[in-house]
Amino acid sequence: MIMREDIFDYVRKKYNIEADHPLPTAPDHAVMRHPDNRKWFAVILEVPKNKLGMKGTEKTDIINVKTGDPLLADLLTQQQGFFRGWQMNRGNWIAIILDGTVPQEEICHWIDESFAVTASRQYKEQNRPAKEWLIPANPAYYDIVHAFDETDEIIWKQGKGVRQDDTVFIYAAAPVSAILYECTVLKTDIPYNYAADRLTIHAVMRVKLKKKYDPKYFTFEKLKKEYGIFAVRGPRGIPASLSKALHQSGALSMSSYPVVDDTIPEY
Repeated sequence: MIMREDIFDYVRKKYNIEADHPLPTAPDHAVMRHPDNRKWFAVILEVPKNKLGMKGTEKTDIINVKTGDPLLADLLTQQQGFFRGWQMNRGNWIAIILDGTVPQEEICHWIDESFAVTASRQYKEQNRPAKEWLIPANPAYYDIVHAFDETDEIIWKQGKGVRQDDTVFIYAAAPVSAILYECTVLKTDIPYNYAADRLTIHAVMRVKLKKKYDPKYFTFEKLKKEYGIFAVRGPRGIPASLSKALHQSGALSMSSYPVVDDTIPEY
């Protein structure tokens, strides 16, 4: 039998969240919620078995969790141990009985699913998997062609949404008009104040070179015709087909670059 204490312990260890009991009239109702948006992602309560369509009137613990898809909820409630959400919006919420019918490992999986579904946009962005970006570089402002001639790390204007450990493919605008580099983002949100002409920079990121590309290969014409990319004006995601081609493409030979100091202090 799975005890509610087992669930509390799992949520405490994984998310550093303690259950609370917000209803004075129902002290056995235990709510687990996000610290930032206060949304519930799991609720444990006692219900009579006959209210679940089972035999008997003795009470049993259930846990309400939210799925990301009503159709998935429909499929789950056809399985033993799963029911429609109890005293919740039943479209996406399901209830799982805590009597051992459903293994604890599976219950924890649906707790994690519910946590992800109900998380705030900010939390999802901060904790998302690493992402790949295509970012522009204008040779009129910076000599991007020779940026990695003497080092394998440079600082670059902070792109909105780009985070540490992401991959950025740097596209050089005309007259180059091609993807030149693949880089890993080492650090973001480094304060920087620059304003000249039409360019203003308030924060930069540090990137490390992983691969150089022949400028004759991933040209703007190829990006447009084969991958549906008609403009590179700011950081943007890339199609899976382009990602595959970039990773399969051979790199230009790269010597060992000495790391040189730049003018941006560490914070």
